[in-house]
Amino acid sequence: MKTEEIIIANLKCSGCATTIKNNLMELPGIQDVNVVNDEDKVIVSYDNLDRSAITEKLHSLGYPEATEENGLLLQLKSFASCMVGRVNNMTNK
Repeated sequence: MKTEEIIIANLKCSGCATTIKNNLMELPGIQDVNVVNDEDKVIVSYDNLDRSAITEKLHSLGYPEATEENGLLLQLKSFASCMVGRVNNMTNK
């Protein structure tokens, strides 16, 4: 099993963390996802999966790696993902 620490942009709150965790856990091979809001970091443990699949999923949600260009469209996507995560947090309590 591999473990990656990926520093991302646009991470704001627990809503973001919920969306990231739920969506990454859907990828085949993902064993565990931990989002560290204070450090803008996602820690992913996985088997039989290319790292690029993880970063592409993060990018599609609006959370690109910190080294990527972070334009307005990605920032808007992250706000939408954040709201979905907040709603999920409210309905799962």
